[in-house]
Amino acid sequence: MFGLSLPTLPFLGNGSDAKDDAPVVLTYEQVEEIGRELDALRDRTVASLGAEDREYIYKIIKAQRGFEVAGRGLLYLGFLPPVWLAAVGALSVSKILDNMEIGHNVMHGQYDWMREPGLNSEVFEWDTVCPADQWRHSHNYMHHTYTNILGKDRDIGYGILRIDDAQKWNPYYLGNPVWAFALMMLFEWGVMMHDLEIENVIQGKRKWHDVKPLLKGWWNKAGKQVLKDYVIFPVLTGPLFVTTLAGNVTANLVRNVWTYSIIFCGHFPTGVQSFTEDETADETRGQWYVRQMLGSANIEGSPLFHIMSGNLSHQIEHHLFPDLPAHRYPELAPQVKELCGKYGLPYNTGGFFKQIGSVWGKIFKLALPPGLVKSKTPPGVIVERQRTAA
Repeated sequence: MFGLSLPTLPFLGNGSDAKDDAPVVLTYEQVEEIGRELDALRDRTVASLGAEDREYIYKIIKAQRGFEVAGRGLLYLGFLPPVWLAAVGALSVSKILDNMEIGHNVMHGQYDWMREPGLNSEVFEWDTVCPADQWRHSHNYMHHTYTNILGKDRDIGYGILRIDDAQKWNPYYLGNPVWAFALMMLFEWGVMMHDLEIENVIQGKRKWHDVKPLLKGWWNKAGKQVLKDYVIFPVLTGPLFVTTLAGNVTANLVRNVWTYSIIFCGHFPTGVQSFTEDETADETRGQWYVRQMLGSANIEGSPLFHIMSGNLSHQIEHHLFPDLPAHRYPELAPQVKELCGKYGLPYNTGGFFKQIGSVWGKIFKLALPPGLVKSKTPPGVIVERQRTAA
């Protein structure tokens, strides 16, 4: 015999087609059917992987390398302002493609099926300061296993921000907008330090000797990146050292701001839900899928926009199928949205400016003490987590 449990999963409503405040109630059987339908969608996609996907990633790599060569080459004429801007633009596109559509997706194992050594998730390194092995732990394992679970998923606030109502407020969070702006500008460094759990080190919950392996990895990876971007390439341009250095700094800054914005739009706009450890204990496959859909958001845009976002503009589909080639997400999205509509689930999506505006609105709002801001809206989804008694 199974008891009946109906813990609340509050969904705040952004992107939902719901016309009233009545909560959606999903039975245990419905949730498991959602899981079966999504498993079937995944299986059909895996079965269709082949030459088209192989050709796609090779084209992206070729384009990324072309933009990098163009950017590096144009910096030799960087004393001409229009050429310098073109060089920075090309280098910025190169770094974004490497970070988003290549690095992030390859390290998720999306192209392991190709058996191409250069695209193997376990050995791939990207053009950023964070060591790939540390990122795979903090992102692939911690974030994608414990997505939006408070106290487990450290992507909720990155250890420095209050980005969810359930996070306890303290005066430190009055600086929320400042901390968020700093994280945005230095995002690659924030990602690098993610596994450090600096707040736990400061509170004495984690000892410095426990993080020595991380520091060694930083020294090796970040040291090479700093040497490459800020010493070797500027030196190679001789008297244009300063303009080349400025170009490299600017390209990294552009990549940081863009990556931060895309990631935050996919995780923190109004309507994205967080969960407790109790709510997600002994989760079934179907319940895991539902958590991913309620805990993510999409960004609408053109095909080029989706490529430049690493297709993380389809964050809902990415959280459902993190190891499927991301360029497949646009074809999966209508089917996922239709499934959400079938069961009355919200499908959080909107344009870039709508989503990023919502994110920054939360950052400013949650900087304030709870008594000064409006409380969150009532729950919109209720999930039955145990089978109904016969």
